[in-house]
Amino acid sequence: MAKITIIGASTGGLPAAYEMKQALGSGHDVTVISNTETFHFVPSNPWVAVGWRTRKDISFPIRPCLSKKGINFIAEAAGKIDPVKNKVITVSGAVVPYDYLVIATGPKLAFEEIDGLGPEKNTVSICTVDHAEKAYQDYRKFLEDPGPVIIGAAQGASCFGPAYEFIFMLDADLRKRKLRKKVPITYITSEPYIGHMGLSGVGDSKGLFEHELRERHINWHTNVKIKKAEPGRMTIELLGEGEKQLPFKYSMIIPSFKGVDAVASVEGLCNPKGFVIVDEFQRSPKYQNIYSIGVSIAITPPEATPVPTGVPKTGYMIGSMASAAVYNIKSAINGDRPPAKAALNAICLADMGNTGIAFVAMPQMPPRNVTWAKKGKWVHLAKVAFEKYFIRKMKTGVSEPFYEKMVLEALGIRKLE
Repeated sequence: MAKITIIGASTGGLPAAYEMKQALGSGHDVTVISNTETFHFVPSNPWVAVGWRTRKDISFPIRPCLSKKGINFIAEAAGKIDPVKNKVITVSGAVVPYDYLVIATGPKLAFEEIDGLGPEKNTVSICTVDHAEKAYQDYRKFLEDPGPVIIGAAQGASCFGPAYEFIFMLDADLRKRKLRKKVPITYITSEPYIGHMGLSGVGDSKGLFEHELRERHINWHTNVKIKKAEPGRMTIELLGEGEKQLPFKYSMIIPSFKGVDAVASVEGLCNPKGFVIVDEFQRSPKYQNIYSIGVSIAITPPEATPVPTGVPKTGYMIGSMASAAVYNIKSAINGDRPPAKAALNAICLADMGNTGIAFVAMPQMPPRNVTWAKKGKWVHLAKVAFEKYFIRKMKTGVSEPFYEKMVLEALGIRKLE
């Protein structure tokens, strides 16, 4: 009997656990280690931050769902990985042995890289549901005495879509409240141009996003390094222009990501930022029985940008990585060579409050076979539908490769070539 341990139970780890159990059957042991008892649908966090969703709407307890599938669950964070003795030690000291390990932890949020950044200091975040709830609390206070707003992504950030979504949602919400005229809004980003998103753009993402920002009277600065965030004032450095100070009464900034400590500390496993180095089979070149999926893996940016930007790992990609890891582990158990490679394509739905922009990039990194971006109210409706569809599937324990089918069904598309 093989022991498979999965660290993480979010967008990558939970479906990987379901698929792993389905693929291997009752003859093998699957254990999930998670630092939380509850699954949260991360793409809905911007909605929570403007009060359009609550925690209850986008979350559910993990343990009952895994128990029904015969999957073990340990609800505490991993403290250390011993790749020589093949074991994970939790923060309480519990030892979890493994024959194969799947790392799906997501990132460590590097607020400490910029003085004053983060929900415990002077800006808010939407990276976790806890942060999104805090962002909404601060937003409600802001509405009592509105003023300038700064939304954006810090240098080294690799997740730009939620920042774009949030700035458009905030604009829409303020208009509904008839407060928009009292709120100057500025978008700041490390991207070299609007719509770059760490992907060198997708279709006409530059033109689409610039048009939408102009239509909403939202100013922007690109190639930005944030120097510090003081109460009510942000100091930024603009490429070739020097430092500039921007006033704000409310600010949401996506930070840079790093690998979590338990993963980053394993010798030879990660790059300098703590992201797991993997081969084309999602497998560590150094430790052949360790696999990694999702935000925790290292991906080289498609180009060097004047201000550092990272590469996003979108939901479609993460699901494909999970499926590849599952079937490569199954092959390894059977003594076969790994057969599966992830389809590193991107299908992204960016909600804008009452409309949205959809992106398709196949593959995600250029040069691409397929690349397009489309705007329409159907994108907003599709994202709402996909949220409900995904949460329902995760609750019921979907147990087969599902991401492509699920995304395309939600979009009403039969097949993408």
